[in-house]
Amino acid sequence: MELLSNTQAYIVVAALAVVAICLIYAIFKNAQLRKDLVTKHRELEKQSQEQERTTEAKRRELEVNAKEELLQFRNQVEEEVKEARREVQQAKQRLEQREDNLDRKKEEFEREEQSLNDREKHLESREAELDELEHQHQEELQRIAGLTAEQARALLMSEIEKQIAQDISHLIERKRQQAHEEAERLAAKVVVSAIQACAVEHTTESTVSVVSLPSDEMKGRIIGREGRNIRSFEQLTGVDLIVDDTPEAVVLSGFDPIKREVARIALERLVSDGRIHPARIEEMVAKAQQEIEDRIRSVGEKAAFEAGVSGLHPELLRLLGRLQFRTSYGQNVLKHSMEVAMLAGRMAGEVGARAEIARRAGLLHDIGKALDADHEGPHALIGAETAMDRGEKPAIVHAIEAHHDDVEIQSVEAALVQAADAVSASRPGARRETLEKYVKRLESLEEIARSFDGVEKVYAIQAGREIRVTVKPEKIDDLAGYRLAKGIADRVQAEVDYPGQIRVTIIRETRAVEYAK
Repeated sequence: MELLSNTQAYIVVAALAVVAICLIYAIFKNAQLRKDLVTKHRELEKQSQEQERTTEAKRRELEVNAKEELLQFRNQVEEEVKEARREVQQAKQRLEQREDNLDRKKEEFEREEQSLNDREKHLESREAELDELEHQHQEELQRIAGLTAEQARALLMSEIEKQIAQDISHLIERKRQQAHEEAERLAAKVVVSAIQACAVEHTTESTVSVVSLPSDEMKGRIIGREGRNIRSFEQLTGVDLIVDDTPEAVVLSGFDPIKREVARIALERLVSDGRIHPARIEEMVAKAQQEIEDRIRSVGEKAAFEAGVSGLHPELLRLLGRLQFRTSYGQNVLKHSMEVAMLAGRMAGEVGARAEIARRAGLLHDIGKALDADHEGPHALIGAETAMDRGEKPAIVHAIEAHHDDVEIQSVEAALVQAADAVSASRPGARRETLEKYVKRLESLEEIARSFDGVEKVYAIQAGREIRVTVKPEKIDDLAGYRLAKGIADRVQAEVDYPGQIRVTIIRETRAVEYAK
């Protein structure tokens, strides 16, 4: 029983101890929780205070920015208002200035109107005075001359008729001179066209070829039995074969240079071969013709290549090659055409024109000379028609047909081709004329012009194709100038030997000089 009591006591004590421990733990835990709550509360207070400070700082920053923007906007508005006020003020000043100008112009206009009215009145009075003076003058003239008004009018009309007759005579002389020059130009063109059609302009040196023979015995073989060889040769070639007393040589004569060249090649080969009979002659002539055709095509292609022109029709290349055998005053026409192409292309490049057009037209400008023996008309128009038929551009065709003024020049390239043609043909040494003869002809032209009275200066220009004469105006009047030109032209025509025509230009200059002091 006592042992049970002790045990219960222990249990009670233990329970109390446990309860005490739990109480102590609960107190400790409660203290800990309270401490944690205080800490968290403090932290929350700190965060709240920090957030309040941040919010306050942002609010202040927004207030500052808003104040700055408001200030800037206010300044901008003030500047705009000031600018608007300045513009209004300037517009007001301009309006005031315009009003002042209008007022001044109105005053000036009124003054001018008043002045014009005064002048009108003055002129009316002067007109009346002049009418009175004229009436008095007529009465005085009638009294002095003893003429009535009708008689004086008749005398005045007579003087006017004389003056008009003199002016008409001057006009007739001027028109006659122009008609004479135009007639000479047209006549020269017709003569040149006729000469080109039959090749009469060729000199003897350019219409014959000489073939050397190994011996005079060869002449008999060339003639053949009863002349059958020579007849066959002339019939096949179209060239006259002249066998004369010239030692060891025969002469081939013909106006067509290509046929003459074919005959020369065939005859040289016949002489070299030694077998001369109609069949052999026919064979050699055929071979020579083929060789010349091949050479013509080759020469035409080479000329086009050297001139820098491409895409030409084969027929135009063949005609270019034929120009190799054509000469004008001793100047090779193909070389002349290549030179014109080079000059025209270079001048076109200098002036900013179409160099390719000028070069191509320059090369083809004399293409009609390869056909003029078979066609009627100027070679420029023949060449233009041929080029057009072979697909050349209108600009090329126009430059060809205009290079001798057969049609009016309408393009820069056509003018350049004409100028290049004149430069190539007219320069000293280009054609068959020695420099000494050329200089003497210029000197003789200037000497003839200087021999006339009233001549001040004389210049022979354009390779002697024009004489420009400056006369003394106090000695030579307009009518005398036409007479002087006619006299110089007549003497040149009578005393000077020259190709083509020479133009005489009289220049009469009158100057009036006065000094303001």
